[in-house]
Amino acid sequence: MDSNYRFSADVAEIDRDQVHRWISEQSYWAPGRSRARQDAAIDGSRNFGVYDTESNKQVAYARVITDGVTFAWLCDVFVDPEVRGRGIGGVLIAGVLEECEPLGLRRIALSTYDAHGVYSKLGFTALDIPETWMERIGNPRA
Repeated sequence: MDSNYRFSADVAEIDRDQVHRWISEQSYWAPGRSRARQDAAIDGSRNFGVYDTESNKQVAYARVITDGVTFAWLCDVFVDPEVRGRGIGGVLIAGVLEECEPLGLRRIALSTYDAHGVYSKLGFTALDIPETWMERIGNPRA
């Protein structure tokens, strides 16, 4: 990533309107998510962004749900399509991991359909024993 972008863990910088548009209109995992749900998700999570240094426009977003001690779930990772391919996703996730490092988490999990390469470069691997993991699918608009 070039110096035209910067990482931030300051929730006050999150452009909630933009993040809601990305997640509700462009993501494959949460189409139609309501603004109220997205705001509640932001409020209940640790939030991260990458910003254009000239315009201060947010160009990427991720959030982490964690107990702050043993486990974290990395989710809602989104890079603006206009800036994809510039390494912004990798810098976003590297910044997230750096912010989480002092917590001493045992595991950070995530789910992705299409970004395995980005995550594997940062140490993520497929589950060792996937048959031990389970899920319960709830509201598809959540």
